[in-house]
Amino acid sequence: MENRPNDACIETNVLDELLKLLKLEMIEENIFRGQSQDLGFGNVFGGQVLGQALSAASQTVPIDRRAHSLHAYFLRPGDATKPIVYTVDCIRDGRSFTTRRVVAVQKGRAIFSMSASFQIDEPGFDHQDEAPEVPGPEGLEREIDRARRLAERIPAGIREKILCKKPIEIRHVNPVDPFNPQKMPPVKYVWFKAIDRMPDDPAAQQYMLAYASDFNLVATTLHPHGYTFWQPEMQVASLDHAMWYHREVRMDEWLLYAMESPNAYKARGLAIGRIFTRDGKLVATVAQEGLIRYRGPLAR
Repeated sequence: MENRPNDACIETNVLDELLKLLKLEMIEENIFRGQSQDLGFGNVFGGQVLGQALSAASQTVPIDRRAHSLHAYFLRPGDATKPIVYTVDCIRDGRSFTTRRVVAVQKGRAIFSMSASFQIDEPGFDHQDEAPEVPGPEGLEREIDRARRLAERIPAGIREKILCKKPIEIRHVNPVDPFNPQKMPPVKYVWFKAIDRMPDDPAAQQYMLAYASDFNLVATTLHPHGYTFWQPEMQVASLDHAMWYHREVRMDEWLLYAMESPNAYKARGLAIGRIFTRDGKLVATVAQEGLIRYRGPLAR
């Protein structure tokens, strides 16, 4: 298949569209509404709900406070054809920390809940893990180009969405063939960044990073078993998501996502991710447990 954009893709500024999607509409004090993004899988992408929930919470805190952690649960699948309402509960406003609880509601039922904590900027001790030594993004195949190369193997029902231009460019250091995976260590390295200049708003940088942090994590838990979520016998979904922001981040500069999975058991897989800047600063740590339910024969 020729390596070119999908003819069915609508030519828009996809980064601006995503930023508008994550910014939300205030419909009442501490109540926000967000539209949904259809990535081709029917259900709402977990990163969208993470980013929108953090956006909603951020709009209720003083401007001098930044998110330093969030802890979230995915309760039900979201419908990608319907909007989502976010209610923010102002739990605490302290001198240094602010706490918010967010519930995402769709069709009258909670689909997601999150607690987030914000902190003023203050000095303190400073240490971090070293960034892993991996090849830089230059010369690595873009994820969108890899998808176009494998287009004929992508199910027809979602091919159109998969092949369209994306607001975040992703390049895999150690890619896996999604249709013929081999067993490998539960480690994944991915470079990513927004495709264009981002607003200077620190809150926007943070909720965009929350959005991007949901890509590839659960997939890492499948590496030792030689499976991917593309295979029909696999049911894969995010169950919960925790994130800690350490240092300032810019989503329009290359970031390295170093992921590993320390455990899989009872149809669940745990993944830990660390996000570094190009010059090695640790900007965030992520943890996620996902459902990795195998519906095929017991042995492979």
